[in-house]
Amino acid sequence: MAGTNSSEIRIAGVGRLYVATADTKIPTTFSADPANDWATGWKDLGFTSGEGVTFSKKDKLEPVDVWQAVSPVHFVYSDRDLTLKFSLLQFNEATLPFFMGGGDVEAVTGATGVYKYDIADRPFADVRALGLEFTDVRSGDDAAVTYRFGIPRGQVTAADDIKLARKSAAQLGITFTAMASADGSSLASFVMKDASYATS
Repeated sequence: MAGTNSSEIRIAGVGRLYVATADTKIPTTFSADPANDWATGWKDLGFTSGEGVTFSKKDKLEPVDVWQAVSPVHFVYSDRDLTLKFSLLQFNEATLPFFMGGGDVEAVTGATGVYKYDIADRPFADVRALGLEFTDVRSGDDAAVTYRFGIPRGQVTAADDIKLARKSAAQLGITFTAMASADGSSLASFVMKDASYATS
């Protein structure tokens, strides 16, 4: 609804990140157990740092200048940059290759419980789907508000330094950037379980 309404303020109290093969659709079913909703094709990336996820959308506009005016008379969209930035805290067969740019973790032949991950000598395209879910749970509310955000095609475009230290957990800092689909479908989508969007 229009106007001031404190019930429409959103706090991402609890959230999760998921990764899947490119073009996997985010679930639109909201059950009592979110893990069941994301079960088909999605891998839970586990714990993230307390800073959560930083969502960024930047559009670049080029001004059209004319002789007859000192201000632009029109703007042309030349670029759209849509990114999610976050830090993963778990190291496993899903998170390390995702951070490093693709590939697989393999068991070392003849050695029990020993695994190997090889970093390629040059970068390769590692296009994935990324899903985000967060829930705003408020005391006294009868129903939680849940948001989902999905990027069907994108890739890790920046990886932060990994700091290995005695007094802090190692983190896999990632910037994931959305890519356009060949068929012209949406760059990303929100799916909300939120009565605030109901039309009157």
